[in-house]
Amino acid sequence: MQKPIIYLQKAFRKEFVTKIQEIAPNYQVSTELADDELNNVEISVGWKQEKELQLLNHSNLKWVQAVSAGVDYLPLSEFEKKGIFLSNGSGIHSLSISEHVIGTLLTYYRGIGQAIKNQAVKKWDQTGIHYDQLSGKNLLIVGTGHIGKQLSVSLRGLGVNVYGINTTGHPVSGFIETYSIKNLAKIAEGMDIVVGILPGTEATYHIFNSDVFSHMKPDAVFINVGRGDSVHTKELATALKEQQIAFAALDVFEEEPLPVDSELWELENLLITPHISGMTVDFQRKFMTIFLKNLKSYVADGKLVENQVELRRGY
Repeated sequence: MQKPIIYLQKAFRKEFVTKIQEIAPNYQVSTELADDELNNVEISVGWKQEKELQLLNHSNLKWVQAVSAGVDYLPLSEFEKKGIFLSNGSGIHSLSISEHVIGTLLTYYRGIGQAIKNQAVKKWDQTGIHYDQLSGKNLLIVGTGHIGKQLSVSLRGLGVNVYGINTTGHPVSGFIETYSIKNLAKIAEGMDIVVGILPGTEATYHIFNSDVFSHMKPDAVFINVGRGDSVHTKELATALKEQQIAFAALDVFEEEPLPVDSELWELENLLITPHISGMTVDFQRKFMTIFLKNLKSYVADGKLVENQVELRRGY
């Protein structure tokens, strides 16, 4: 009888494959599948949409370990219907995304972005450089999970006053105060900076919209490193063009790659980065810390202990 298969849809270093085999000796670890092996796939590490129908319809799949934090691209309703566990990579990217946000803020507040543009045309200009002080600013993190908490720690070290928003407004350590997401527009009124770190769900779709932007200060900054579709792109563009807010930075977009004809490219008060905030040094080791802990538990008693996703909520 053939062993159940742990299907690695991403290439991992040999040291990690060896650890998987040590923890789960009764499983076969595979990176490629023959048609007659599909039925034996029980665990999938990673998820490729081109394999979706095969794995859902021709396997005994019981658990998917996503390599990403966001899981909105996965067939969550099918997982729920079939009783498939899902865990994600939440927490792996916390430091990387936090440093990206801080780098973005300093680029704006210290005039570095303008200096880069001036250097390209050999222009020496001190009087035209925009500058401000990050320390003392009131900053709202919308999404107080792993990334939000790490960002709060990093920002507080720079003297920033950090507030948070989550689903219910429950208190979270490291935030001066937290509020319910239903109060987003009202709370945004008093903030110098709003940072979006939300997952992609029906509840978060276009949650950053004209209502929120119109409530923000005219000198406020908006940054999104969560999911692209949490921002109503056209309404953000309008807010920037009409100077309802001073500056925005987007690392994620409703459509990726961002089309060359998008009006966003033309906005001088918008910084565009190509979905790079989550790029993480030694990603495999950090990811395997989560997966191997889950694998030990799964092999022992069929349960997950780290980052299990609530399928109905989407995170």
